[in-house]
Amino acid sequence: MKILNIILTIIALALIGYNITQINFDNPFNGDSLIALITILAALCAILLLRILVVSKKIEKSIKSKK
Repeated sequence: MKILNIILTIIALALIGYNITQINFDNPFNGDSLIALITILAALCAILLLRILVVSKKIEKSIKSKK
């Protein structure tokens, strides 16, 4: 699970890096720039969800160890 989490985070970071190069900073809310911004937002959401999963697994582990 830990390796999968790392791989998915790296993929999301790579998507963010690629899509930053696709943004036209003169007009960021038009055409392909808008798609790039949406994809960056989606990748950031994926990273946030993966971090929440890690924290929930740590909480679950600590609760089980206290019983």
